[in-house]
This record gives sequence, structure tokens and C-alpha cells, in this order.
Amino acid sequence: MNLEIINIAADTKNNKDIKNHTHFIKLKNSVCGDEIQLKLIINRDKITDVGYQTESCIYCQASASLLSKISKNSKKGKIIKLCDEAKSFFEKDDKNLNNNLKLFSKLFVKENLSRKDCILLPFKAMEKIVSN
Repeated sequence: MNLEIINIAADTKNNKDIKNHTHFIKLKNSVCGDEIQLKLIINRDKITDVGYQTESCIYCQASASLLSKISKNSKKGKIIKLCDEAKSFFEKDDKNLNNNLKLFSKLFVKENLSRKDCILLPFKAMEKIVSN
């Protein structure tokens, strides 16, 4: 495990409960048991606040931390596109990151392919919550 991933996961600024949330989802990874709860405040198609809580591995925590940062003050459409790009990264043979995923460069590496379900859990939760 990489020390940089631990440092990313240690940034828990958005690891919080939002009492006045407008959107909520809880997902569990059936492969390893990781769980994530996302609470968002969405106003006029813009995510104005993000709170997440996990019972998960360090990879899922790091992914949730980065995704929460990039989602805050972003339009729903942009985040849906980002989630689609994240899923397709692990499905394609070419493992080059596009510009939208550069923030995730420490997680999105071929060495973490076996942890893709952990890394993608926050993306799956985010995509489901903002698509409704």
C-alpha cells in the first residue's frame, strides 16, 4: 500500500453527516463488504455540499475523499460524466487517465486493478444519487 493513498484517505474534511441533506444513498460492496453513505445538498442541479461516511478499506476512503472534493460546487451532469469515465477506466485496455480523472492518479493505476470495486464504490453511489 502506498503512503500517498493513506494521506489522501486521511483528508476527512467531507467525512461528515449532513442533517439537512436533500439526497441520500447507502451502498454496500458485495465483494468485500465496504459500505458508504453519501448525503448531498443539491440546489438547481448543482451539488452545494457533500458528506460521506464509510466503513471501508483505505482505497474506498481515499476515493470517497477525492470524489467529495471534486463534486462540491459541481453540476450534476459533470459528476455523472466523471463517474462514467471512472468506470470505463477499469474496463479498457488503455490505462491512460483523461484530464477529468487526473486528481485520482494515485488510485487509478493498474496495480490497483484488484481493488477496483473498492475504488469505484463511491462513484457508483454518487452516480445513483445524482441521476435521480
